[in-house]
Amino acid sequence: MSRISEKAQISPFMIFYLTHSIQFGVGVLGFQRIIAKEAGNDGWMVVILSGIIAHLSFWMIVTMLKRSKGKNIVDLHKEYLGKWLGHAFSLLITGYFMFLGLTVLITYTEIVEVWVFPDLNVWVFTFLFYLLVYYILSGGFRIVAGIAFLGVILPAYLIFTFIFPLKYAHYYNLLPIFHHSPMELFGGMYKMSLSLLGFESIFFYYPFIKNPEKSAKWGHFGIAVTTFVYLLIAVVSIIYFSEEQIQKNIWATLTLWKVVEMPFVERFEYIGIANWNLIILPNVALMLWCASRGMKQVFLIRQKKTIVIVLIICYFMTNLFRNRAQINFLNDFMGQAGFYLTYVYIPLLFVLTFVIRKVKEKQKG
Repeated sequence: MSRISEKAQISPFMIFYLTHSIQFGVGVLGFQRIIAKEAGNDGWMVVILSGIIAHLSFWMIVTMLKRSKGKNIVDLHKEYLGKWLGHAFSLLITGYFMFLGLTVLITYTEIVEVWVFPDLNVWVFTFLFYLLVYYILSGGFRIVAGIAFLGVILPAYLIFTFIFPLKYAHYYNLLPIFHHSPMELFGGMYKMSLSLLGFESIFFYYPFIKNPEKSAKWGHFGIAVTTFVYLLIAVVSIIYFSEEQIQKNIWATLTLWKVVEMPFVERFEYIGIANWNLIILPNVALMLWCASRGMKQVFLIRQKKTIVIVLIICYFMTNLFRNRAQINFLNDFMGQAGFYLTYVYIPLLFVLTFVIRKVKEKQKG
C-alpha cells in the first residue's frame, strides 16, 4: 500500500459531510411507506434503532481501520483473507458501491420523469449527469469531499419546509405507542437498510484523512444528524398522513411538499426535486469513487482508467432499469445487500480481524 500524500488528504471534520451526504439521498423521499408497512405508527422507532445500528457498525469499521494503521478495506482483505480470497471480497464490495451509486441515480431519474418531465430523454439526462461525475472524480478525492460539503450546506434550507405540514397535523396518530412487536420493528429496520447505507464508504477513503484517529467523532456526528433528520421527517409524515395513506404513498416527502405555500412559488415539490440533484450528486460521486478505488487496487490500474470503466458500466446499466417493477427489484436487492453487509459481514470481519491479531500477538510473545 502506497502512502497518500498530504496534499491529497482531507481534514478529519470533513468526515461529517462525507458521512451525512452519502446517507442522505433519494431514500428520504419515500422511506416512510417502507417503515409504515412493517411498524405502522411506530415507524419512528425503526429510524432510531436503525441509527443505533449504523453507529455500532461505523464504530467497528473505524476500530478495524485504526488497528490497520492507515490501510483500507482492500488491504485488510488481503492481509486477513489472503490474496485471492481477499481480492474476491474486495471486488464484491467494489461492485456493491457501483450498484449503490447507479441505484441512487436510477431512482432519482424515475422521480424526475414521473413528477416533472414525463418525456425526459433518460439517455441524455444520465449521460450529462455521469459527465459531471467524471469531472468531479477526475479532480481527485479532495474535490469529491468538497462536493459533499456543498451537497450538505446548499440544500440545508429544505429542512424548514417540513414546518408547513404541521398546520394539518393529527398528533394522536402517534398513539398508541409500543403496540408493534419487536419482530415488526426488526422488519422495518430490514426494509430501511437502503436509506441509511453509505457510511461504510470510509472503508475506502480512510487513508485519505489527515490524523484519521480524530475522524471517528465526526463520522458519528454525521450519522446522528442523518438519523435526526430521518426521525423528524418520519414523525411529521405519521402525524400528517393516516396509517393507510402513508402505506400507499410511494414518495411521501414529495406529497408533504405539496402543502408548502409561499407567495412566490406555487409548486414547491418542483423546487425540491431540482434541489435534490445537489444532494444525490455527492452520493453518486463518492460511491463511484469507492468503486473505482477498489478496482484500482485489485487490478493495479491507474484510477483515472478505472473511473472511466466504472462510469461506462454504470451508464449502460442505468438505462436497463426503466419500469417501476425493475426499479423496485433493484432497490430491494441493494437494501438486502446493505443489510447483510451492515448486520452480518462487518461484525464477522470485526471479530475475525480481532482474533487473528490476538493470535499473532501471542505467537510473537
